[in-house]
Amino acid sequence: MPNSASLNRRERRMLETATQLTSVARRLTAERGLNGFTVEEVCEAVDVSRRTFFNYFPTKEDAVLGADPAGELQRFSEAFLSRGSRGWEVVIDDLLEVIIEHFETTGHNHLEHAEFTAAIEREPRLLLRFMGATRERERQAVALVASRENVPDDDPRAEAVVGILTTLLKHAGEQYLDPAGTHDFPTILRNHLAALRVVLAPPASRKARS
Repeated sequence: MPNSASLNRRERRMLETATQLTSVARRLTAERGLNGFTVEEVCEAVDVSRRTFFNYFPTKEDAVLGADPAGELQRFSEAFLSRGSRGWEVVIDDLLEVIIEHFETTGHNHLEHAEFTAAIEREPRLLLRFMGATRERERQAVALVASRENVPDDDPRAEAVVGILTTLLKHAGEQYLDPAGTHDFPTILRNHLAALRVVLAPPASRKARS
């Protein structure tokens, strides 16, 4: 996955347009509910055509969620697979670094989270779609890890990797969004992984370090 510095002009423009469409859709949803505005209003606010909107998102709901599942999965998969299989010891590291690259490329921030939260509070049914999409992404991540490491999709190691990373992301996200927080998201995520490794280190290793 390319980082923000390596995105070409077209890719940057597409990313900016998608971000603007999502931001407006979330704001209008929070203010009026999903049925309180039209696609045309979103397009007018971003100064794009209706056709352009549907090139990015099939529905208003998708614009609010802000996800392009197929595109994101493809970019994520390519970045992860390009690192090659180097043993189970580094699978979590590779996934984490790809996630950080994605975070830095898309430029997620506190404002986006606030907009998303406000939209969900106005339209709780969107939360079900979000949760369903999250579970599907976790399933796809397990299959991706299993594929790279050449094991069956139900291999417990692949499931453990994704389960651990999901937990790390949850706690790191909560800390990052805390108004009193002082660290950036990549630092928090790496710190959480380092702490986990200390806790899970074999007894002999812990004793040797003490």
